[in-house]
Amino acid sequence: MSGSIYGKIFKVTTWGESHGAAIGAVIDGCPSGLLLSEKDIQIELDKRKPSNSPLSTIRKESDKAIILSGVFEGKTTGTPISVIVFNEDARTKDYSEIKNIFRPGHADYTFYTKYGVRDYRGGGRSSGRETVGRVIAGAIAKKILKELGIEISAYSFDLELVVEDGDSVGGIVECVIKGVKAGIGETVFDKLDAELAKSMLSIGAVKGIEFGAGFKSAFMKGSENNDEFFNDNGKISKLTNNSGGILAGMSDGSDIVFRLAFKPTPSISKPQKTVDIQGNDIEIEINGRHDVCIVPRAIVVVEAMAAITLTDLVLRNLTARMDNIKLVVLS
Repeated sequence: MSGSIYGKIFKVTTWGESHGAAIGAVIDGCPSGLLLSEKDIQIELDKRKPSNSPLSTIRKESDKAIILSGVFEGKTTGTPISVIVFNEDARTKDYSEIKNIFRPGHADYTFYTKYGVRDYRGGGRSSGRETVGRVIAGAIAKKILKELGIEISAYSFDLELVVEDGDSVGGIVECVIKGVKAGIGETVFDKLDAELAKSMLSIGAVKGIEFGAGFKSAFMKGSENNDEFFNDNGKISKLTNNSGGILAGMSDGSDIVFRLAFKPTPSISKPQKTVDIQGNDIEIEINGRHDVCIVPRAIVVVEAMAAITLTDLVLRNLTARMDNIKLVVLS
């Protein structure tokens, strides 16, 4: 299966299935000398765990991170970092009744059509549990960015509960990245907003993204949408931030701001029409352990993907100017 690797310098590979033996990530391109421990990764993984909220699945996993390589005496070595998390509460039998049925809103049909086989145990690679690997890599990326004075914070807006009627809801997540200097991002095809959009839309439940004023820009005049510059005690700043901190595909020095639309969790207990592998029309009610709303647990995933994307682009930016190269080679 291709498509499980992200990044050009800071390169992340996630692996494993929802109900397989384990899940994890391999991170290549992390500079040596970064202080890193399993605790650093665990802090982020714990944010992703189900809570006691009625929105969360009742599946309980310790999600204990074990570093297998790339760290020695508490510091990264510059070699690939491999981290594993063993699955402990997998219940394959919960999915035996739907192994020959295409669940509405899931990847069942498209996976089967593409590969001729699918892992029906909780969705396999298309399960939200795949994001464990992203959070692992994101924890490392966040540590790199923190040393550069860059902080990432995501949060969600109010959610309406629909637990009692067996349905689910989606929601909006906003992400703010502070401390990014101007000039990060590659022009034309690898623009900062294009790379962030790709990484965010790779999160299974994300169906839309907007930066700054976003879709409101379509209804604004140029005089309203343009962010005017001013001299702020020797620093170039903007009066507004309709651009969301990105101009011509590069950071402009202000806060990077974007919002994501998450679809409702597709696993619901309400009766739905579908078909089986033989093409027979049937009705299905999905049982098992599922999130009523994925948004609260997805916040840390959004931060992780933002950190991974930004770290890769920051490292790529080091080769943009001769003076940067000289500083590294001749110092």
